[in-house]
Amino acid sequence: MSVLRALLVPSLVVLILARERTASYVASAIFVAGAATDGLDGYLARRYSSATSTGQWLDPLADKILVAAPVLTLAALGEFPVWAAVVIVAREISISLLRILLGLRGRGMPASPAAKIKTTLQLAAITLYILPLGSSWHGLRLGLLIAAVVLTLVTGVHYVFRAMPWLRRVRPDPPVKPGPAA
Repeated sequence: MSVLRALLVPSLVVLILARERTASYVASAIFVAGAATDGLDGYLARRYSSATSTGQWLDPLADKILVAAPVLTLAALGEFPVWAAVVIVAREISISLLRILLGLRGRGMPASPAAKIKTTLQLAAITLYILPLGSSWHGLRLGLLIAAVVLTLVTGVHYVFRAMPWLRRVRPDPPVKPGPAA
């Protein structure tokens, strides 16, 4: 389902760029469906013990793309606060790179409960920004976005502190194989 989420992104971006009411509703439906497949994907992997190493890196990558694409598109259109877009995208890229570094050291870093709440708040806020809502929704939309951004920062810092012991460790040099005698 991770591949499906990534494949939904181009259609999502095109619909947002259309800037039409109907297109916005369809875009929000695609976004919510993509977000729902993430939860379903995780549930099925745990339920049937079918987690794979490919899925462990592809799933978060698909999530990041699903979040970053509409955020950047909406920000470029002036319909999403740039400061929030910068924080969300920078944090997602940073934590993805951190996970890669840890993976190279044989360590994983699963999502924390707070990060799962962060994701839910981000998804809800982004959905409200995709939808063609009137100005009466501005306060709720912004309040939800601020809560998401705060948790985005807090969980990002938390991940860095969790990773520090593993990042500080010096990897031993691989054993040197003796060469042919000279």
